[in-house]
Amino acid sequence: MSDTSTTSIKPLPDGMEGLTHDWASDQRAFKGVPWGKAMMWIFLLSDTFIFSCFLISYMTARWSTVVPWPNSSEVFALTVGGVSVPLLLIAIMTFILITSSGTMAMAVRSGYQKKRKQTAILLLVTAILGASFVGMQAFEWTKLIMEGVRPWENPFGAPQFGSVFFMVTGFHGFHVSIGVIFLFINVKKVWRGDYDSGKRGFFTWQKGRYEIVETLGLYWHFVDLVWVFIFAFFYLW
Repeated sequence: MSDTSTTSIKPLPDGMEGLTHDWASDQRAFKGVPWGKAMMWIFLLSDTFIFSCFLISYMTARWSTVVPWPNSSEVFALTVGGVSVPLLLIAIMTFILITSSGTMAMAVRSGYQKKRKQTAILLLVTAILGASFVGMQAFEWTKLIMEGVRPWENPFGAPQFGSVFFMVTGFHGFHVSIGVIFLFINVKKVWRGDYDSGKRGFFTWQKGRYEIVETLGLYWHFVDLVWVFIFAFFYLW
């Protein structure tokens, strides 16, 4: 009795045609996966390398400098009622961003349950929390700039502090800002029922499909996770 499983396998063509055929076979790994979600995973993987390079550069700069590194408890302290409270603003920012991860997760769940208004409200809350985070980061930057911190100088200690801090937190804040913009766009589309009616347009693919909410969730959770590392490296170390 012949083995049909072996006879169904066709040998690869010779030369360049066989090479391209072999590489194209990776499409099987993404069968049934929405292209938007697959592309988001690839993007997040590349972004992971970028943030990793930034944080490694931060560690290298901090370990190589002979000038004392600024004390984060003093640099990032806020004066409340005449009392200096260390890391108060950073703690609030971190709480807001972690809370937004929770509302984003609930929005994804509501989307797949086809609860249109609940999904839109949760996306709106997530966007407002994200915008609040960006606003607080802008306040933090303004405070440091007014105190004399620049990318090329720093009155609190090592001059490398300013350049690395503004680069890393600015890059992360840019990611959060982009996420907030796309969240507001999808709030409008979900609220007016574009994904339920199948109305053609930006981000609208098929009727009743809420994959874009999950795709945005992947991006948002990644941004929150990166902030945990930034928080640990810049504010706790």
